[in-house]
Order: sequence, then C-alpha cells, then structure tokens
Amino acid sequence: MRAEGLHTVCEEAGCPNIGECWEAGTATFMILGDVCTRACKYCGVAHGMPNNLDLDEPRRVAETVARLELEHVVITSVNRDELPDGGAGIYAETIHRIQKCVASCSVEVLIPDFKGDEEALRVVVEAGPAIIGHNLETVERLHPDVRPGGRYWRSISYLGAAKRIDPRILTKTGIILGMGEEFSEVIQAMADLRSAAVDILTLGQYLRPSSMHIPVARWVSPDEFAELKRIGEVEYGFKHVEAGPLVRSSYHAKEQAREVEAGTPGVIQEILEGDVLAPAEVSFEFVQLEVGRPGRPTQGA
Repeated sequence: MRAEGLHTVCEEAGCPNIGECWEAGTATFMILGDVCTRACKYCGVAHGMPNNLDLDEPRRVAETVARLELEHVVITSVNRDELPDGGAGIYAETIHRIQKCVASCSVEVLIPDFKGDEEALRVVVEAGPAIIGHNLETVERLHPDVRPGGRYWRSISYLGAAKRIDPRILTKTGIILGMGEEFSEVIQAMADLRSAAVDILTLGQYLRPSSMHIPVARWVSPDEFAELKRIGEVEYGFKHVEAGPLVRSSYHAKEQAREVEAGTPGVIQEILEGDVLAPAEVSFEFVQLEVGRPGRPTQGA
C-alpha cells in the first residue's frame, strides 16, 4: 500500500482492531487523500485544504486489493467539500475497478454526506457496493458541537434515500459513545435511524486521539453495550448491531456483508437538511455561522 501511495483509515485514524481485521482478509482504504475539509472534534484524521485529486487512485486500490487477496474491502474517505461531487465519481470508479479486478471480493463504502447531494449519492449507490455506510457519529443534541460540518437529519435521511434508490442495498451507520450523550438519547437515535430503515448499527467507545480533541466524557461498560445491542436488534429491529468498546465501523464488516439481508425502505426516504448550512460550514472563502438550530422534522417530512 505504501509503495502505491495509498492510505488506510486503519492507520490514519489509529483503529485498535487493525491486526484482527488485516489477518481476516479485510482492510479499509481511505481514498481522496489524507486531508479532510472538515474538523470533527473527535476525529484523528488531519484536516485542512487538500491540494490535489488523484484520478489514478481507483486503479491502484483495485490492484492492491488483488495483490493482497482481500475477501472484503471497505472504501472510505476524507470529506472533499471543495469538489463539485464531493468525490462521488472517484468512489464509483473505485468500486467498478475492484469488481472487475477481484470479482469475489465484496465492496463496502463508508461515505461522507456529500453536503446532501442526491445525485452524488446516486452515483455511488448505482456502482453496486454490497453495503453503503454513512456514520451518524453522535446523538442529536451533541451533533452541532462535535460534528460542526454535518447535520443529524441529513445523515439519517441520506441512508433512507439510499434505500429508495436501491432497496436491495444494505445500509449501515455508526455511533461513538462516551462524548457526553445520555442513554435515552442513544435510544432516540436508534429510533430515528430505523425510521430510515438502516440495517446495521455499530456502537463503540470514544478514544481521544490527542489532547487537542474533546475529552472522554465517560467509559461505557460492557453491560451497557450488551443492553444497547439487545435493544437495537430486539426492540427496534436492526438486522445487526455490533457493540463493544473497541468496535469501529469496519469491525466484522466481512461477516455482515455475507450474513445480513437488506430490509425494505423506511418512512424517511427523502434527504432532509440538504439545503441547510451546518453550524460551521466552510465555503473556502469564509466560515458561515448559523444562528439557531432547526427543530426536529417529522418522520417522512
């Protein structure tokens, strides 16, 4: 991977499961460079203004997947808000190249929100990944503070729209616990996600990347993770909940792609907050600060 100038989120974000996943024939490639245009307060990936777009990257990723004989690959990326399509075309080209090069390898994508652009989402979905993921990251109350470049309902509804575009696709999201959320808020987030018929949910413990990031507010017990898994699967109907202190978005991803069946579209199928600026959305000339926060939309709005 280093010889090809490629990046893995396993290394860039300091994932604690890197050894287990790589041994199991799974890896998560981070495309579109290693500099993100957003600065989420929990994320260890470098942020700033990217200076190039590597159009040859899809070919190199596919050839590396073939050389490593991977059975399942996850493709994620930094945010590239300065690009007209947010990098959706590079995602689609990478999926196509892997499918052509290693037909037996299942492909999962973990995408940004592309600022709510449905056409960008359609480009990725129609490329035919086995799983399309987009992480919610935290509960609604904390969202504007710890994820200032995103929108809570935009993220949820983006997954609902993916189901509308292709009902056969598995949808997946992740929430990080330990950033100040309440138990009841996690349950509410589960309900909101199921309104968009999200199939797979991952729950993991927040680990502070550095002293420059927000501190850990609490350590979630194994019993609480087990209870959240039970509630998610039994009471809210997620097809699968992966929950534990070291769980990250790609943990046991291969098994999920092989064993979980996609559910039908949910109540939320249209993209919400697609035209609403985030609390600190960068235009690359200035920072737009929003006054006030919109209320919770009704389901199906």
